[in-house]
Amino acid sequence: MRFIERVVPRLGRADHGVLWLAGATVMGLSGKRSARRAALRGTGSVVLASAAVNITAQSLSADSVPSILRFLRQPITRAFPSWHAASAAAFATAVILESPWLGAALIPIAAGVAASRAHTDGHSPGEVLAGVAVGIGIAAATCRWWPLHLDEPAETARPNVPVPALSAGQGLIAVVNSGAGSDVPAEIELRTLLPEADIRLCEGGDDLQLVLGQAAKDVGARGGALGIAGGDGTVNAAAVLAAEGGLPLAVFPAGTLNHFATDLGLPTLKSTADSVEAGCGGTVDLGRITVGGSAGAASPSTYFLNTFSIGAYPELVRAREARQTYLGKWPALCVGLLRVLADGTPSKVTIDGQHRRLWLLFAGNGRYDPPGFAPSYRRSLDDGLLDIRAVDGNHPFARTRLVTAFLTGTLARSRVYQATTVTRLRIGGMGEKGDYARDGEVSPAADTLILDKSPRALTVYLPVPH
Repeated sequence: MRFIERVVPRLGRADHGVLWLAGATVMGLSGKRSARRAALRGTGSVVLASAAVNITAQSLSADSVPSILRFLRQPITRAFPSWHAASAAAFATAVILESPWLGAALIPIAAGVAASRAHTDGHSPGEVLAGVAVGIGIAAATCRWWPLHLDEPAETARPNVPVPALSAGQGLIAVVNSGAGSDVPAEIELRTLLPEADIRLCEGGDDLQLVLGQAAKDVGARGGALGIAGGDGTVNAAAVLAAEGGLPLAVFPAGTLNHFATDLGLPTLKSTADSVEAGCGGTVDLGRITVGGSAGAASPSTYFLNTFSIGAYPELVRAREARQTYLGKWPALCVGLLRVLADGTPSKVTIDGQHRRLWLLFAGNGRYDPPGFAPSYRRSLDDGLLDIRAVDGNHPFARTRLVTAFLTGTLARSRVYQATTVTRLRIGGMGEKGDYARDGEVSPAADTLILDKSPRALTVYLPVPH
């Protein structure tokens, strides 16, 4: 009893969200995707809950409070509802949504913070309960704009083709891109996990394409498998060589986001190392970009594992790269986004022969979830489809209408936003200055591009079945 009397008041002194910001920082540094998402959702929920409480407190006065609530509260000398209770409930609920086990550990702390308000500041039970209700409601409402993502591999990511089982990595030639952006010492960890593998480091001054090309040539001559450790852009380069050479590819997630590896169900270097030793493999589609009038041997083609886009996104990548040296990647991305939204103009193109003005055209290699403006993951990697999402620039106030629809959860009914699935798409009128982005890398575009699929073109290592 004395322990509770001592601890609960101290929890109440966690003012200004310091306690939750510290918790979010720890989760963000954990390296686990679910913990990072929990940290982001938790921090955002606390900010929104704080804003809601402040607006409520400023709008309520002793004369405007309904009589049914007055018996629950004392004269208005504090925020109603309780700011601390709202923040605690918002953070704990948001974490529970992303990581139930992690959230369960926070429930006693959040409950202690909420209870402490009545003990230290004399909040009434009604004020505390109202704060808890606001916090829970705000955290739950974030799912409308940022749907939950389960850490499960795509349905296609099941072993269904034979690939070499390489004990201790013997027969694997793995290229590690040291500039991929990961904090994980991939080279050291891979040498520990697969001591017999041939690990080749591509450092700052090296040409990644040359290093990968030689590695692919050596695998073709000796047998075995090609491995790649890096982000999505690096994996894309290796995937093209592996597909062209008929080589199995082991994808080691060592970049910033690792979307492709996550969809495969390989969130860690160890998970990929286990699949290499077990010999679990399957095939996935590649998105194909063909220059000119028809897909064929005479037309040069490039490929994408995840996404293709034109319009605002290539501009955003360039704006980010121009600033990330001195700002860091994520601050540079935010600054770049603001500039692109302020200064950008729609692109004039033809889509399957129809003239269009588009702020953005997104094409996913396979159907993406969730629907809307924030595609995050795929349930299948061999569905043969391109997921097309576009923002139409012909409508007046297109940017304002798009942001409003996104914030109000009505994007699916907005005339500005369009979504469909196709097997082939022709994009014309790109012009000499047109650019496109594939898997986060910007490239110059020809005047006419054709998007389609290369079905089950890439053989990859897949997670070991449990």
